[in-house]
Amino acid sequence: MKAKFGMLSVILLGINSIIGSGIFLLPGQAEQMIGPASLLVFVFDMLLIVSIALCYAEDATYFKDNGGPYLYAKEAFGDFVGYEVGFSVWAISIIAWATMSNAFVTALGAIWPVLTQPLWKDLLILVLLGTLTLVNIAGVTLTKLVNNVVTIAKLVPLVIFVVVGAFFVNGAHFTPFVVTTTGFSSAFGSAAILIFYAFTGFEALAIAAQEFKNPQRTIPLAIMVVLAVVALLYMAIQVVSIGVLGDRLATSSAPLQDGLALMLGPVGKAIVAVGTIVSILGIATAQSFYLPRIGASMADNGVMPKVVGYRNRQGVPAVAMLVSFLIAYPLAISGTFQTLAAISVVSRFAQYIPTILAVLIFRRRKPQTANQFRIPLGPVLPVLAVVVSLWLLSKASVFQLVMGLGCLVIAMPFYFLMGRHRSSID
Repeated sequence: MKAKFGMLSVILLGINSIIGSGIFLLPGQAEQMIGPASLLVFVFDMLLIVSIALCYAEDATYFKDNGGPYLYAKEAFGDFVGYEVGFSVWAISIIAWATMSNAFVTALGAIWPVLTQPLWKDLLILVLLGTLTLVNIAGVTLTKLVNNVVTIAKLVPLVIFVVVGAFFVNGAHFTPFVVTTTGFSSAFGSAAILIFYAFTGFEALAIAAQEFKNPQRTIPLAIMVVLAVVALLYMAIQVVSIGVLGDRLATSSAPLQDGLALMLGPVGKAIVAVGTIVSILGIATAQSFYLPRIGASMADNGVMPKVVGYRNRQGVPAVAMLVSFLIAYPLAISGTFQTLAAISVVSRFAQYIPTILAVLIFRRRKPQTANQFRIPLGPVLPVLAVVVSLWLLSKASVFQLVMGLGCLVIAMPFYFLMGRHRSSID
């Protein structure tokens, strides 16, 4: 029988998919933009991401197959919208995987400078991506083990930072709470886009539904547990960061390292340095698990070449995994980490908004059951989630919008080229 993820492993996969380099780096940038009021930004982003995640949770109750946002968009709005969403999800997932592998080597280079030399850097990226590709092709059991170990390892330094930091918090560092004298709304919006990056990634759970036991029950519950854990941890990290570092937080490029170094000395800094590397490795591992499954799902529905959907004896979409590797490697060695990270948040809304709207469509079209998860307050939360998402997008720069949503334009000719392969499975 094919190995599958149980509830605990699904929760760890979700945590691993969200907590990456962002929370190790963003607290200082948020403080610089808006001061201690950055805590309000975390609350705002938390409420928005929970609203979006609730929509994913309800949509997931209707499906057992892989695909997540691609499947929801296709079923609700037709092949073209589904293809646009699926193409963007797969493209951005590959880019994110390449970005994290680049970040992993960069983080190692801070400890061993020799690894920053082009030859060593490119070789290490090749080893990392190649190893993760082979681990995934080997099957779910090995992937699950690696994911569980790495997720627990990445949580250790974060928990240490919060627990130890609670004894070093200085209440005076929270005043004045708002340090931005002009343009508060603009600063808030910019900070919200920045911090939102740290919350993204939960959607990975919906993409790999077939790999989980009882996915229609497991995914909604896991999404809620994952986001509750992440949101509470992030808020605690920001409170401790502000309380310990005060004004120094705004100029810190590695706030958790600086904060724990202040509390525990060089040992504390080393703990967070290792934690950062493990965290980046963890999210790269999670991305390598779910990114080929979106391509395979599209192939299963006839909008990608059939060979992309090939699965080996372990049930792994091996061809889609290899295609992802072949695209990710040249991206990873191109040195575009900052640019790719900057457009990540905007690109996510290409899948978030159709998924939110799909909830309203499925409630009318699909049969409802008594045990089925339903978002409370009827259409209120989905509508609010769309409105707030559009407001957040309005705060993005033109460059971010063009680069983040450009994959939707790029996808169009491929959709029509693949027209002859499209099936009528509907």
